[in-house]
Amino acid sequence: MNFNKSLQISRSLSKSLLIKMYWTMLKIRLCEESLVEPIIQGEVKCPCHLCSGQEAIAVGVCASLDEKDYIFGTHRSHGHYLAKGGGMPELIAEIYGKQTGCSRGRGGSMHLIAPDKGVMGAVPIVGGTISLAVGAALASKIRKENRVTVSFFGDGASGEGVLYESLNFASLKRLPIIFACENNLYSTHMPIKECRSKNNIFEIGNSFCIPSYRVDGNDVLKVYELTKKAVEKCKENKGPVFIEFMTYRLRGHVGADDNIQGNRTDIRPNDEIEEWKRKDPLKKFEKFLLENGFLTKENMEIIKKEIEEEVRNAYVFAQNSPYPEKSELINHVFKE
Repeated sequence: MNFNKSLQISRSLSKSLLIKMYWTMLKIRLCEESLVEPIIQGEVKCPCHLCSGQEAIAVGVCASLDEKDYIFGTHRSHGHYLAKGGGMPELIAEIYGKQTGCSRGRGGSMHLIAPDKGVMGAVPIVGGTISLAVGAALASKIRKENRVTVSFFGDGASGEGVLYESLNFASLKRLPIIFACENNLYSTHMPIKECRSKNNIFEIGNSFCIPSYRVDGNDVLKVYELTKKAVEKCKENKGPVFIEFMTYRLRGHVGADDNIQGNRTDIRPNDEIEEWKRKDPLKKFEKFLLENGFLTKENMEIIKKEIEEEVRNAYVFAQNSPYPEKSELINHVFKE
């Protein structure tokens, strides 16, 4: 991390905001890691795509939004949901298929929603919510709500036609939407070098006259700074923004690791994994906060213990919650 650059950014932020961002990043990490053992043991039945290693994007983006602003997610959206204010008990309950889950136990890990917090939905279909986000942004503009919509998607979605159609329409109508591409260098198990002739996803927006940027997605301050400017642009009715966040998942595509045919192995090169572990966004932010006097190790330990208690309580809530009744399984699937 460029500490001088980050320190310049932090001077414009309150200490409370910096601590809140750290708290939320750690909350996402501890929540995600708490799922590893239940997944391996088969206790969790639905597929879980963990976002460990990508927390800075969710936190930096959502910290720049108001509660009324919308976000649309992907198959890997636990972090987006939590960063925007979704409840952890409802998340864990949903993963366990319980009636008290955020989707009433009907959707599992990949179908998360919290409309009261602006979390308008996440789905497993690659690129599946991009057009929905564009529609929401169009509605917001027509209603003059001064609301920004963020469409989160992965690098794999850059191969989907809906992205290009959505970029064109959003540019044409000057919609208040941020296209947020989380490039973790892998489309499921395929490295980006085998998917694209050039690793230049952020340049896609240029073809549609959309301001486009690439930023270190493992630096929460840089993520926040750039997204805040994008939000301001959208709210000034200057049209959409495209941002590519460079990052890396520390867990497998789905589950704890990239297990293939039952073998608990990771297909990614070990030296690559170790290199990105050294760029862990949480450790980088912890180092920055410590070296610049925003937090002490004692402060961090207190925060960690409080979050660990929150995680434990979320599991108790989920475990004590009922499953949906068989007679009610088709309820809450469609708007009544």
